Amino acid sequence: MVRIKPFAAIRPPKELVEQVQARPYDVLNSIEARREAGEKSLLHITKPEIDFEPIADEHAPEVYDKAVENFKDWQDRGWLVQDEKPCYYVYAQTMGSRTQFGLVVCAHTDDYAEGRIKKHELTRRDKEDDRMKHVLIQRANIEPVFFAYPDQGAVDEIVSRYASTSPVYDFTAPEDGFGHRFWIVDKDEDIEAITSIFAEVPALYVADGHHRTAAAARVGDELRRGNPGHNGEEEYNWFMAVVFPKSQLKIIDYNRVVKDLNGLSPEGLVEALKEDFTVTRLDGLTAPSRLHQFTMYLDGSWYVLDTRDGRYDDNDPIDVLDVTILSRLVLDKQLGIKDLRTDKRIDFVGGIRGLGELSRRVDSGEMKVAFALYPVSMDQLVAIADSGRIMPPKTTWFEPKLRSGLTIHSF
Repeated sequence: MVRIKPFAAIRPPKELVEQVQARPYDVLNSIEARREAGEKSLLHITKPEIDFEPIADEHAPEVYDKAVENFKDWQDRGWLVQDEKPCYYVYAQTMGSRTQFGLVVCAHTDDYAEGRIKKHELTRRDKEDDRMKHVLIQRANIEPVFFAYPDQGAVDEIVSRYASTSPVYDFTAPEDGFGHRFWIVDKDEDIEAITSIFAEVPALYVADGHHRTAAAARVGDELRRGNPGHNGEEEYNWFMAVVFPKSQLKIIDYNRVVKDLNGLSPEGLVEALKEDFTVTRLDGLTAPSRLHQFTMYLDGSWYVLDTRDGRYDDNDPIDVLDVTILSRLVLDKQLGIKDLRTDKRIDFVGGIRGLGELSRRVDSGEMKVAFALYPVSMDQLVAIADSGRIMPPKTTWFEPKLRSGLTIHSF
């Protein structure tokens, strides 16, 4: 069973939250971050290379030092202030007609090491190293990770009670129009109830933030090795997460574009695909309507590809994934793309950009063909994580993204 606990968040005063909050570090490049960052933006802490002229290498020692300097400065100026007591926090995100209600908590690194915080993606060591260094030098988790948990009606009841009151923060992000609201769970009886309920939850599931989760676990390992009196309750054993009920989350499509046809003509590719798919030309832009169906944009036209029977194993949680089917029967078999992580001929487009982005990149001449996929379900993600297996790269895309700067966990 998993362990969570409340913490005294470092966070902006209500009147400054919209100036401090920012998009996550990994959805912006340095140029975009500099363009978005106002005077008080957390981007000066999460992407401090933007404070140099010209923009510095994000891995340079002076950039890490600048992150520490800015974090201290934001606290000295009162742009970030620590709460007086450990609390949980309700964080609601609204995208269109859908709202998801999360709890900001501290999770324990032992649960990750021992498999109770379950992952579905591989991580890259260089990205882990970068996040680990940021956490170590700040002695803080500046940005949260994004977890799912099996629905708990008793937690829903507590969250609903707080969400019926006036929020501490309430703003709409200018970049995407998504709404963000925030409440403080500060009543001792509610804090104790939440902690007790989660003590009976068998697992948490990493939705977004695999590298930050792995880095937090490595920070805990390093600090415990340097502490002869380590007992497992030290604050460095805990890291910040926002946990959402599984039923409230929705994964959106994560699509593929390819630079060439591996020597095939457009007509030749269509003919080759008929071995494994029924191929139908469409009148216009169309998204897949079900599992094992893909749409393809090629040479100015859209096609629907329906996978023929017998081309996947329904009893294998990885083989049955549409990303696996497309990779095996199209990207590898027809286009010669063997490794999605390293092949420079392929790129990935989050569904939040719309299918028009796929046709645009092909029509521009940058790419030759695009494939739209039906989204993975949360049930598929959980089944794979429970099996201890790993999804292919670039399988899941979650929206809305968590905003950074609403809470920081210091240790």
